[in-house]
Amino acid sequence: MQKLLADSIQLQPDRGSQWYNLGQLTIPVIVSGLIKLIVVVAALVFFFILVIGGIRWIASGGDKAQTEGARNQITAALVGLVIVFAAWAIVALIKVFFNVDIFSLAIPTV
Repeated sequence: MQKLLADSIQLQPDRGSQWYNLGQLTIPVIVSGLIKLIVVVAALVFFFILVIGGIRWIASGGDKAQTEGARNQITAALVGLVIVFAAWAIVALIKVFFNVDIFSLAIPTV
């Protein structure tokens, strides 16, 4: 009876179950996931701002004020994209040169 009860109550899910990785969550894993999410969302936001600026430029119909506003929006979106990708490149260089992976918060030990 106890064996049957022990088999039916599992404290940890099976390795093949969809809930197994939930037990492997730690603060560094959560933080690195949030960092990755923020980088992807920022890149998508700046990309869509760039597209909207292009549409505004096309729809300006030659109006100087609207064209200037669209040009400023495109410039701001491009600067934002450059900042996001430069940050990603800096993180990649830190990983290569110092073996510190910020996206997974893995710091090597000596």
